[in-house]
Amino acid sequence: MAWVVFLRAVNVGGTNRCQPAQIAKQLAKFGAVNIGAVGTFVVRENVSESTLRNAFAVQLAKTFGVKCEIMICPARDIMKLTAKDPFARQPSGTDITRFVSVLHKRPRDLPALPLSLPSDGDWLLKIIAIQDRFVLGVYRRHMKAIGYLGKIEKLLTVAATTRNWNTILKVAQILSED
Repeated sequence: MAWVVFLRAVNVGGTNRCQPAQIAKQLAKFGAVNIGAVGTFVVRENVSESTLRNAFAVQLAKTFGVKCEIMICPARDIMKLTAKDPFARQPSGTDITRFVSVLHKRPRDLPALPLSLPSDGDWLLKIIAIQDRFVLGVYRRHMKAIGYLGKIEKLLTVAATTRNWNTILKVAQILSED
C-alpha cells in the first residue's frame, strides 16, 4: 500500500530545519518522493505504517537533529479527498488560500460547520468541512490569518499540520501516475 507522509512544523520560521529532498534520497528503498520544502512525501512501496514512521523519525533525528510529529495517511485517503472539488462553492481569488489540515487522528467532537474565525462577517479563516482526518478550509491572505490556523489544533484538541490545496492535488497527481 502506498502512503503519504506529512511532517509537522519543519522548516517553519527557521526552526526544525531539514532538507526533505535529502530525506527522500535516504529513504529511496521505500520509494519516497519529496513534494516541496515543508515535509510532504509520497511513499510508493508496500511497507507497514510503523516501519515507515520509524524510518522517518530515525532519518530526521540522525541527519538533522530534528524531532517532529509525523502524520501518515494511506494514499487511498488522499485520492478519496481529491476525487471531488470540496471548494467548488467557496470564495476564491488571489487573496484566498484553500488549505487542508491533516490531523494526527480523527477528532472526537466536531464543531458546527462552516466555522468562521474570527466571525462570519469579518472572517480570516473558514473551516468548510472535516472529512475523517482532514480539515478543509479557506483563509484570507492576511498576517492575522496564520494565527487562526494554529487555533485549529486547540479547537479540535488534535495535532495538525497544514498544506495548501495545490500541494494535496500534486500528491494525488503523483499517486495517480503509479
